[in-house]
Amino acid sequence: MAVIIRLSRHGAKSRPFYRIVAADKRYSRDGRFLEIIGTYDPRSRKTVMVKEAAEKWINTGAQLSDTVKKIFAKEGVSPDAAAAK
Repeated sequence: MAVIIRLSRHGAKSRPFYRIVAADKRYSRDGRFLEIIGTYDPRSRKTVMVKEAAEKWINTGAQLSDTVKKIFAKEGVSPDAAAAK
C-alpha cells in the first residue's frame, strides 16, 4: 500500500477549505483516508497541524504531494529531518 500525504478539499463553492490527510494513493482526492493530519485554509493562509502525526507517516515511508511539501516547509516539518530521527 503506497501512502501519500495530500490535501482533501472541503468547503463551499468559491470558499475552499482543505484537510491534510494520509491516504492510500489509489483512493480519490476527497475519498477515504487513513488519518487526518491537519487543516489548511488558503483564504487566511492558516494551517493547523499535528506535527507528530506528520512525522510518523513520513517515517513510515509516506510520500508528500507538492503542495503539502510547501505547507510543511512553512510549518517547519522537514521530510528529511523527520526521516533522520
